[in-house]
Amino acid sequence: MQFPTPRATISLVVVTSVAWLITSNGSLVDLAAVLAGFIPARAQGLAAAPGAVPFVLTPLTATLVHAGFVHLAFNMLMLVICGRMVEAALGRWGVVLLYLLGAYAAAAAQYAVDPASTAPMVGASGAVSALVGAYALLFGQRRGKAIGPFSAELLHVLWLAAAWIGLQLLLNFAIAGEGPVIATAAHVGGFLLGLLLARPFLRFRYRKA
Repeated sequence: MQFPTPRATISLVVVTSVAWLITSNGSLVDLAAVLAGFIPARAQGLAAAPGAVPFVLTPLTATLVHAGFVHLAFNMLMLVICGRMVEAALGRWGVVLLYLLGAYAAAAAQYAVDPASTAPMVGASGAVSALVGAYALLFGQRRGKAIGPFSAELLHVLWLAAAWIGLQLLLNFAIAGEGPVIATAAHVGGFLLGLLLARPFLRFRYRKA
């Protein structure tokens, strides 16, 4: 089956990659993380550096800052794999809106687990996780059956959510003390938003069909 060119997905990859190229110098990476990363403590007016991006915009600007090439490459790979399929289903604006809302959902989840943290959260992982969640729901094979008052669709969503949360916890446990900290809550927050909004966005796109 031939899918249309995923223009929105390609645009997100290009913009994010160019932003990384600009800040890929070692000294600029740390500065960009402080100025444009999402820092939960800034919600209380703390840890704000001179020249920092307004706090309300940092969930978005954080997606443009990455710790290194591997961090960027993995996120962009997942964005291309899932984004092009989700864009085919939800359309250009659907995938962009889901990505942006996913960034905020990821930041909100990270804030919820550690509101006093002064460590910058950077990377597009949370926003990409929203597309991964939508992809899993829209294109994953449904295996469950309705159980009592729980519909097969609801159980499918719950199983996907449980699997993703379990995977994130295992990854976090596996690298504990051995590498960069994974923003587990952000990944979960983005993924759950993708699960919740995929079908409403799909119905909205084809509301007149």
